[in-house]
Amino acid sequence: MPEPKLILDYVYDHETTQPDKVYLTQPVGGAKVADYTWAQVLDQARRMAAHLQGRGFERGARIAILSKNCAHFFMAELAIWMAGYTTVAIFPTETAQTVRYVLDHSEASLLFVGKLDTWPQQMSGVPADLPCIAFPLAPRTEFETWDAIVARTDPLGGRPQRGADELAMLIYTSGSTGQPKGAMISFGAITRAGEGFSNYTSDRMGRETDIRLLSYLPLAHSFERSCIEASTLVSGEAHVFFAEALDTFLQDLQRARPTIFISVPRLWLKFQQGVFAKMAPKKLDRLLGIPILGRIVAKKVLKGLGLDQVRTASSGSAPIPPDLITWYRRLGLKLYEGYGMTEDNSFSHASNEQFNEPGCVGVAMPGVQVRITDQGEILIKSPGQFSGYYKQPELTAASFTEDGFFRTGDLGELRPNGLLKITGRAKELFKTAKGKYVAPAPIENLLNIHPLVELSLVSGVGQPYAYGMVVLSEIIRPLVREPGVRSRVESELGQLLKDVNQKLPDYEHLSMLVVANEPWSIENGCLTPTMKIRRGRIEAAVAAQVEAWYASGNAVHWA
Repeated sequence: MPEPKLILDYVYDHETTQPDKVYLTQPVGGAKVADYTWAQVLDQARRMAAHLQGRGFERGARIAILSKNCAHFFMAELAIWMAGYTTVAIFPTETAQTVRYVLDHSEASLLFVGKLDTWPQQMSGVPADLPCIAFPLAPRTEFETWDAIVARTDPLGGRPQRGADELAMLIYTSGSTGQPKGAMISFGAITRAGEGFSNYTSDRMGRETDIRLLSYLPLAHSFERSCIEASTLVSGEAHVFFAEALDTFLQDLQRARPTIFISVPRLWLKFQQGVFAKMAPKKLDRLLGIPILGRIVAKKVLKGLGLDQVRTASSGSAPIPPDLITWYRRLGLKLYEGYGMTEDNSFSHASNEQFNEPGCVGVAMPGVQVRITDQGEILIKSPGQFSGYYKQPELTAASFTEDGFFRTGDLGELRPNGLLKITGRAKELFKTAKGKYVAPAPIENLLNIHPLVELSLVSGVGQPYAYGMVVLSEIIRPLVREPGVRSRVESELGQLLKDVNQKLPDYEHLSMLVVANEPWSIENGCLTPTMKIRRGRIEAAVAAQVEAWYASGNAVHWA
């Protein structure tokens, strides 16, 4: 019986069967783009692979990439794999300290430097003796360039193979609770995840051949790496576009007109708030309820977002408010929630036409096994499962059951029809002074759906009741200094507090809402590179004020 195909086998087949098909489209400034066919992608990757081999690194050596998403990230990864090495991708927003930690911990032998916004602040994290190669869109550096190397190097020939158990990549987690951990991903695991997502796409798109995607979520994270890169390397059917910059995101979306769109809750919320900035929620709701006109308005809204061609959309990486899914579906966008982790290459659960319900993350994907412990923890065994944490055997051993299920740390409920509902995260549970545990994520979802709120955090360890902290929406923040606006915001937040508490058991009631004094961002350390909130960082920043807030008895405070 032949061995199952691995991801490079699929790539070599595409190179042979459809060499002239455009695979990647990269913005290169202004309205200009560069298209790369499968033949061109593989030609550049083969030339770089030959160069890497010529440096004499031992097989399995770790080669790092520090770059925003771009076509050359894909090419570099293929080059690393074909040359016999292991990829270590670093989030492009990381500090110099974290860049240095990942490079040292992984024992990286070389670094590719690509598209970056904060390279002057990051460059001190790169050891002076580490060889570096600059991508075409990298900031100005003294490093040798990708283009110069591929221009002088003959391509590596044949179909270089990797074993299913060999390490394809180390994925360092985004570090929301401390130092990032290196998840070891084998070629077998990333291939099975890529196949799974490719099949999932085919099932939902039917006979659709014009599959377009926009790659903009960090490729250093497993969500984008599996759902976009690995799945398209396996299928060979998709055309992947890249975003140029945050300021050009809407133009990039308009260029790509994606037929599949994957995002995270924070961005789905920001899209909604952008719509509300142009049309009040009540007015939009009224128009959507009018026959015929409602469909016209919905199409216009989606076209304005660049999502009018989307056949299927997904949200992952963090919980999304159920009401937000319902809102998008009312516009005609088939938005489904999924669930996965770095440790299973994000290949775990997904919603579909048959099994979906706002508030649930879907059913187990093919080959995935799930069970819930007596304590409510979700255990997963996935074909995309990682091999363990790099250099942390004790943590690896503690993360698995005796029969090989991964302990996710998430709490959940499994419906009779297989739908999984996430009810919280064990590490995020906190106990109030009354001895009751509070799960913050479901309460935060109730807050996040309000048009005034961009993000929220629920806390209150050891206090009589929990409290909520909110970041005001981007639309409202500039207006709060205008006469009367602040008092109206306080009034609306006070009503939100009452509305949320009515939906909660007494022991989960919020005593107050606190308005954050600045937006939470990756840059100020309050969000991870995958836009999850860093609870400890935020809580520590306001710790000195908490007692005074509780003592005042006010329903709304300004931090």
